[in-house]
Amino acid sequence: MNGNTAQVDDLQLIALPTAVNCADIFVRFSLGEWALRPMADEAAFAACQLVGAAVDSANPRAPGMLTVRLRLSGDCLVIEVEGHQMSRPPNISGKRVGAEPLRGGATLVWCELPLPVGLTAASVPLPRRERRKPPSTA
Repeated sequence: MNGNTAQVDDLQLIALPTAVNCADIFVRFSLGEWALRPMADEAAFAACQLVGAAVDSANPRAPGMLTVRLRLSGDCLVIEVEGHQMSRPPNISGKRVGAEPLRGGATLVWCELPLPVGLTAASVPLPRRERRKPPSTA
């Protein structure tokens, strides 16, 4: 994986089946904010596969926490899922996936998706927020 991260967003979830839908919504929202909507279907599918695998390997009586993270790095979008009860990453057809052990017994599984042609992580615009007006006092 490329180590030059330009943008990152993450979400913590409990490793229950509902986490899959939450991951889908999170990915679609974040990519919309990053002006990467054309990647939303592919990225949401990959994230759901990673989160689904993590949920499947979790203990349903004590599911634990998952962190779903999106990173723009180099010419890729990297989707990461971090948790303590995870196994190997699922095979996502045609995509580069991997797993790395972390300190404390956690595992990080990831999938890389190429950014659209001509884009790099550094060229993806940051979201802009409208400046809020202070509440008026009467």
